[in-house]
Amino acid sequence: MPVNSFEEYPMSWRPNISNISAPLYIAIAEQLEQDIKDGKLLPGTKLPPQRELADFLDVNLSTITRAFKLCGQKGLIYASIGSGTFVSSDAATNKILLPTNHSPHMIEMGSVLPDNYVNEDITRYMKKMMNDSNFNKLFQYGRLEGNVWQNEAALKLLEKVNFQTDQPILLGAGGQNAIVGTLAALFQAGDRIGTDPITYAGIKTAANMLGIQLVAIQQKDGEMTREGLLYACKNEHIKGLYVIPDFHNPTTHTMSLETRRMIAEVARDTGLIIIEDAIYSFLKEQPLAPIASYAPEKVIYIASLSKTISPGLRLSYIITPSALRKRIMETLYNINISISPMMLELATRLIHDGVAETILEKHKLYAKQQNALVNQYLGNYNILGDEACIFRWLILPDKFTGVQFELLAAKAGVQVYAAERFAVGNAKPINAVRLAITAPENQLEQALIILKDLLESNGDYTFVD
Repeated sequence: MPVNSFEEYPMSWRPNISNISAPLYIAIAEQLEQDIKDGKLLPGTKLPPQRELADFLDVNLSTITRAFKLCGQKGLIYASIGSGTFVSSDAATNKILLPTNHSPHMIEMGSVLPDNYVNEDITRYMKKMMNDSNFNKLFQYGRLEGNVWQNEAALKLLEKVNFQTDQPILLGAGGQNAIVGTLAALFQAGDRIGTDPITYAGIKTAANMLGIQLVAIQQKDGEMTREGLLYACKNEHIKGLYVIPDFHNPTTHTMSLETRRMIAEVARDTGLIIIEDAIYSFLKEQPLAPIASYAPEKVIYIASLSKTISPGLRLSYIITPSALRKRIMETLYNINISISPMMLELATRLIHDGVAETILEKHKLYAKQQNALVNQYLGNYNILGDEACIFRWLILPDKFTGVQFELLAAKAGVQVYAAERFAVGNAKPINAVRLAITAPENQLEQALIILKDLLESNGDYTFVD
């Protein structure tokens, strides 16, 4: 029997375990997950203390602990030391950010997709490559380590972001593949990794899949602080850190040189493993040196071609500390076995022959043109982002929440993504939405007109029904 009476005691969650067939901790975890999905427990809700819940249900404390651990590994709840356990800010959102295609009339400003017109350059080059006498050999298995010529191409590309390395380069089937492979190789279920409070949705889905918990690091002026990072190392027991220093997704922020050096220093002092995602770095006009250049023995550096050359290449370059290289390579092998030799050869030739640089410049020019259009329509609002960035971060007026504006925009025919989709743990996101700006120009202008009308409305949203 419970030690205390709960008849009139206020509790944010009262699970019912009177009719269960599964083991207790699994049944409690499943009920908690279902109540979150059904909206009975809203994001940010503080759950009852574990001892209190154990007393209410008349079960062992370890049963509640195991149930909470299961839900924590799924990213549904978040434990903050000294504050309690909360329903995660993003628990009710869809973390997989892909084009919905649910309506042919929906203008896509949610998913960040590179512009398509440069694919004609790649197609012409591939047709030329197909005439080579040894083209058929490219349909064999490929290696996770490139040959000398392929490594030279990668190094040539990395010079554009002020990164020079003497480490051999591993190959991944895209940036997300490299992230998942790194997480699986170096971390275990239950481990904690620090991130920005608002971060890339792909690291969230990968962490959830592997049972890794993300921890929001304290920020000042949009950047991690030394104090916040050291606090997380000591009190949150983080083992790694995930960052996007250039054109951070979704906030568009570019990390200062001072913060890059600080992160490298903390990593050397604490043993923290850094995952540096450089997916947008090649788009920078004047890129700063990456964190990996300051602490190469602590940083896994991932450069992907999906956002800067073409998604179809499915190729990433991974530079690892020598001590971690074997573990990551073995994990990538188990995930992929190999990368596509044809796509690798195509990318290598594009780089060596200067075609990749031409494509990069075309992407930058296109982004500038698109951003000029964005500024024309939304320039009077608080909208962040560099002219070369292919997405923008719109801070909303107080009358909107991110989720509300996303729903209203969708009803009006424009897909955008609310800040809640990118929130980590119980961090309360600001009212904002991410806008991808690579839709065809006529569609982009139409979408911007719709969004501006929404922003200028006086709270009467019935016109979008």
